[in-house]
Amino acid sequence: MQIPPSELILNKDGSIYHLNLLPKDIATTIITVGDPDRVSEVSKNFDSIDIKKGKREFVTHTGVLNGKRISVISTGIGTDNIDIVLNELDALVNIDFATRTVKENRIRLKIVRIGTSGAIQPEISIGSFLMSEYAIGFDGLLHFYQHSFVHHQQLEDAFIEHTQWAKEKARPYIVDFDADLAVKLMDNRIRLGFTATNTGFYGPQGRELRIAPSQAGIMSKMTSFNHANKRITNLEMETSGIYVLAKLLGHQAVSLNCILANRVTGEFSKQPEKAVQELIQLTLAKLTS
Repeated sequence: MQIPPSELILNKDGSIYHLNLLPKDIATTIITVGDPDRVSEVSKNFDSIDIKKGKREFVTHTGVLNGKRISVISTGIGTDNIDIVLNELDALVNIDFATRTVKENRIRLKIVRIGTSGAIQPEISIGSFLMSEYAIGFDGLLHFYQHSFVHHQQLEDAFIEHTQWAKEKARPYIVDFDADLAVKLMDNRIRLGFTATNTGFYGPQGRELRIAPSQAGIMSKMTSFNHANKRITNLEMETSGIYVLAKLLGHQAVSLNCILANRVTGEFSKQPEKAVQELIQLTLAKLTS
């Protein structure tokens, strides 16, 4: 069945609408970063770069490192942007743009997020690296798609009860990483964690400037949550969206977090750029080894 132009939107040059990319422009191993300026911080480590394209907050560099082709793309902040990026990356490899039909032989992407995050457990040190084994999403993105895979409902129910989650908010959903890709990326410098993906930076993460959050004490409730020895370790704004869409579309995904802040101790990194660059180099070494 042909996908109509209103659903699969292409630019005049045949590239996908938001990312401004052609199918040949991306590798099957893709690093995502939030900040467009961080794309060059990754690609400067490549041996060569053959593609540099951008549109809005979506900047893509594709090149080669140690004989392996890799793409790095900026997503901007939030799961709304992740919805665009993951769907369009999948379309680039699994939809024939000429016929507007889904290909029979599907390509499975390896997607690795390199992002910054704030810890909510006091023992997680500033500058450390954390791999999201689980992600709990407060954004509701999962509920807009048909899905049959098991998201951890018992754990979700326990979290909702513990935090007295407001009924007018989207039901939290919990998704795990791709274990096979995680093995390739694991290192003794990386700890496993349970990441909370928030819909914003201020109220949704319990910060108060001039507007009080709707649920007082939500941060302390998240910090104290413990079910079957699973505790929430850190907060950010993309991981759950990456995990859920990767699973729905049949791709592999892992989120790596550089801990720059600790909300419990009140600390913030004095050398954030150095810590992020170390995580970038570690990730590239793992992907190309």
